[in-house]
Amino acid sequence: MKNLLSIFILTVISSVAFISCNDDDDYETIQSVEKVKIDSVSIVNDTMNVFDIQSIRTYQKFTQQCEGFYGYDYVHTADFDRNVTAYKFKTNANCGAGSFTGFNQINFAPKVAGTYNFKFWTGDNTFITKTIVVQ
Repeated sequence: MKNLLSIFILTVISSVAFISCNDDDDYETIQSVEKVKIDSVSIVNDTMNVFDIQSIRTYQKFTQQCEGFYGYDYVHTADFDRNVTAYKFKTNANCGAGSFTGFNQINFAPKVAGTYNFKFWTGDNTFITKTIVVQ
């Protein structure tokens, strides 16, 4: 009798768990991720102290409403050189007409004094170059 009751309870719990899983496709999913050109870069101070934090803001143009910022590829190419590439995502939502400009930021917190060179990808083999001196 205990075994029969245990099986019954396990069946009820499994059924409830199975029924409660709602496979609702009423949400947007990312369809692709690709590079997006960085149109401009804003650096407030071109000189800063070691261990200070400075936000470096980048601006990108998105061509459709179903696109948005995905993330950065932030590569240390040498001790004081950084290459920055931005990426956008595209969803399966209704894209709608119209472009928009979005901005995002990198928080730069150097631990070593020196002259840091940033290269921000603007398409093909072109870059916006910015320099920050850290004392």
